[in-house]
Amino acid sequence: MEIITVPVTAFAQNCRVVICKQTRHAAVIDPGGDADKIITELAKHQLSLQCILLTHGHLDHVGAAKVLAEHFSVDIVGPQKDELFWFDALPMQAQMFGFAPIAPFHPQHWLSHGDTFTLGQLRFDIRHCPGHTPGHIVFYEATHQLVIVGDVIFKGSVGRTDFPKGDAQQLLDSIKNQILTLPDETRILSGHGPDTKVLTERISNPFISGKFG
Repeated sequence: MEIITVPVTAFAQNCRVVICKQTRHAAVIDPGGDADKIITELAKHQLSLQCILLTHGHLDHVGAAKVLAEHFSVDIVGPQKDELFWFDALPMQAQMFGFAPIAPFHPQHWLSHGDTFTLGQLRFDIRHCPGHTPGHIVFYEATHQLVIVGDVIFKGSVGRTDFPKGDAQQLLDSIKNQILTLPDETRILSGHGPDTKVLTERISNPFISGKFG
């Protein structure tokens, strides 16, 4: 597996290009904006884009999804269906966060807890992790021991829960039950900021320990 991180938008969101090394098949996870930048990166590495994967429906994670899907004629896949209202609210999100206007769109396929997604020879397990948003999911690849978590957890922090339908206790339950139960050395690739590991966050994340929040 190869992963290329493409920071996008003023929110420095970590768009991830995930690549199966054997097939050169790729998926773009959470393209929040700057579609041209992502297209250039795919062309530079001569990748065959298979789909767009989304962890949740916040604009800084989905803003370029429709443009990329139409450009490459691929489907948008995920998140979980409880996220529908955030896609319907994309025009409001754009106004709220100072993005260019965007029309609502919907994924072609929703994902549920326990589903699997295959990219070439890579296999991702889908884990539903509500709290930051109700339909948030994460993508766990056991063979390479990494999990792409969107805005569930960050190095030393956790996702916000003050947006509509956010729930702080639900978020902590998701982290403890779906992230911290993974093997200690599992890499956590967050939607913002640096990567971290499960063991590091279990030991030192103050929001999880109860020191904050």
